[in-house]
Amino acid sequence: MFTTAIFDVDGTILDTEEPILHALQKTLKEELGLEYKKEALFFSLGIPGRETLNRLQIQDVESIQAAWEENILSFVKDIKVFEQMDVVMKQLANKNIKMGIVTSKTNEQMINEFEPYGLNDYFSEIITASHTEKHKPHPDPLLACINQLAVEKEKAIYIGDSIYDLQCAKSAGVAFALALWGSKTQKGFEEADYVLEQPSDFVKLF
Repeated sequence: MFTTAIFDVDGTILDTEEPILHALQKTLKEELGLEYKKEALFFSLGIPGRETLNRLQIQDVESIQAAWEENILSFVKDIKVFEQMDVVMKQLANKNIKMGIVTSKTNEQMINEFEPYGLNDYFSEIITASHTEKHKPHPDPLLACINQLAVEKEKAIYIGDSIYDLQCAKSAGVAFALALWGSKTQKGFEEADYVLEQPSDFVKLF
């Protein structure tokens, strides 16, 4: 029986794919004159922005990341909470399920892109890319969250939409539920313990 639910944010709680990718495309074009098709940037979903820019071999990571974050704010109106997700939070809270977040967003990004939706109070612990030296797919962020929640990892389940989320959970020895509404595919997620077609399916695991 699971007693603890730990959530990814982008692609799991929030539908942020289009804003993040459009902002990255805009930043790379305006700042560096580089044009990328959206499909070529899908790898950036689920990892910290700094890691994305390193993989793109960007030299001035700090300034480009700052410009990217600024551009995301111009698309913030396009970010929305996935349908049913607020109901899921209420139902889990009513079951006295402990809830946490492990995200590749930074503290500042969480303030700008997550706090406006009024969901923070559901979570006893929020681990961002600002809290650990190593990030997903490394297990450290998830283990840090479990440690702060003071729960047994065998009683926790991590829900996410990216391969980095799956790898993080498996490395930490934690059960993983695939948020199919965010991933849109089961390919590459054969190791997932659960595949959820809609947010309401998550509640059934408790």
